[in-house]
Amino acid sequence: MAFAAPFVAVALLVVLYQIYRRFTRTTISDLPGPEPESFILGNLRQYFQSQAGDIDFEWQEAYGDVVRFKGPFGEDRLLISDPKALQYIFQTAGYRFGKQAERREIAIMLSGRGIVWSDGDDHKRHRRIMNPAFGGKETKAFVPLFSAYAAKLGNKWKDVLVASPKEGSVFNVSDWFSRATLDAMGVAAFDYQFDLLENANNELGIAYSKLLVGAFLYPSKAELLRQTLMPYLPKFLRSYIGTSAPNHRLQYLRNAAKVATRVAKDLIYSKTEALSLGKGARDVMSLLVNANASEEPKTRMSEEEMIAQMRTLLLAGFETTATSLTWSVLELARHTAVQDKLRKEIRAKQREIKARGDSEFTSSDFEAMPYLTAFLKESLRFYPTVFNAFREAAVNDVLPLSKPITTRSGKVINEIPVPKGLKIIPSINGYNRHKSLFGQDSHIFDPERWLTPGRVEKPVNVGVYGNLLTFAGGIRSCIGWRFAVLELQTFLVELVADFEFSLTPEAQRVRRESCLVMTPMIEGQAEKGAQLPLLVKLAPQEED
Repeated sequence: MAFAAPFVAVALLVVLYQIYRRFTRTTISDLPGPEPESFILGNLRQYFQSQAGDIDFEWQEAYGDVVRFKGPFGEDRLLISDPKALQYIFQTAGYRFGKQAERREIAIMLSGRGIVWSDGDDHKRHRRIMNPAFGGKETKAFVPLFSAYAAKLGNKWKDVLVASPKEGSVFNVSDWFSRATLDAMGVAAFDYQFDLLENANNELGIAYSKLLVGAFLYPSKAELLRQTLMPYLPKFLRSYIGTSAPNHRLQYLRNAAKVATRVAKDLIYSKTEALSLGKGARDVMSLLVNANASEEPKTRMSEEEMIAQMRTLLLAGFETTATSLTWSVLELARHTAVQDKLRKEIRAKQREIKARGDSEFTSSDFEAMPYLTAFLKESLRFYPTVFNAFREAAVNDVLPLSKPITTRSGKVINEIPVPKGLKIIPSINGYNRHKSLFGQDSHIFDPERWLTPGRVEKPVNVGVYGNLLTFAGGIRSCIGWRFAVLELQTFLVELVADFEFSLTPEAQRVRRESCLVMTPMIEGQAEKGAQLPLLVKLAPQEED
């Protein structure tokens, strides 16, 4: 009970603050939106306990591209899928819409004070230092590494299939992809061997493989309230909760932080030593250590920040990629014609590569494969792994709109005055399926839309890849998006060329569960964590 007392006190202060704000700021209460479920949590339970994207689509259909909903204690918030408003938030306004305070607290516990947590000048500095490690040239150099791990995964599957007494085997592809991409990320980013494909008992790999599901799946009402109130607590109490307070969810975060910090310190030391001896490697961490050797303060990071970048790369570099790959393969299993067409293009390119005397795909080969590009864009559109963002207005501002909206009182408006402190959720799901951009059939998975003139419109420029918001946009776009696209292309080419994917009865019950990322789980089997069981067979080696 004593532990709960600070939260009660803070809750009372927050209620008083919200009442004060109602009478001292521009109101958005006239905008359309759902009625709150309760005064304490507003609509937060609906949003955070539904399947990823479901509530976005439901509210977008019912209320339009700008939805007013309630946060805790009567606080007004906005869910936005309007393309022009999102362009303004991500591109035009930039740092005037920073990360919400409670999400920064989550970022500290999840990955430390790195690029995901940082804002303003700190974020500019982090991004300036890290950008060179993720340029086009640097990223393309990793294609052979990605190919090696994709082939290693394929060989593991072939060993199982050859030994199987029946045609095909059921693989939990989600688990296999997580292990393979974490192995690849370990070498590419840190020159570190996880060896999870070999079932090695790697402490760091194990800690990160269950992190998001363990810490963020199905947050309770009490957990949602705690997350909301955290920024208002004194610093010492926030630190205590993050490091010591009894909480089984936070224990996943603490364990990952402890293991990652120890490994990161060793890696930073060894890479600094190698640099002093003129033996610097080309992995991402070595490039960052090299950049950090500058005497210019603006190009340096502290050891704490370097460790945080490593923790960030671990999550962003394997969890999101593995999950995107899982959703992609699910759609291949659902659409055999799409799978066959993609395999035909891949094998045609393989013959072309062999004819020119090479044996490996290059990034240029991927770019010259229109159906691979169309399929990947459609998969990233349909399944944005990070499916929402959280922003807060740093100043009073005005959001432009793509089309007028009618308020609840009947007033027609073309822009929305936004008061300082207003919390906004840019709906990545809502934007990626916006009918004005992707057609009236935007809720249908169809790679052909990217190959048919006029089916994909670009009235505004928001995202970095295909004008999608899957990698966000503007100053906070995913710094490793090129890295992710090339890795996805490499794994798809390797696996689709050699294997056929089919649905299993369990795969028919897959759900898009929300645990910071859009995670595949089987209905009624949440205790098993992320999974997608598919029937995998060796693909015929020759096709007409």
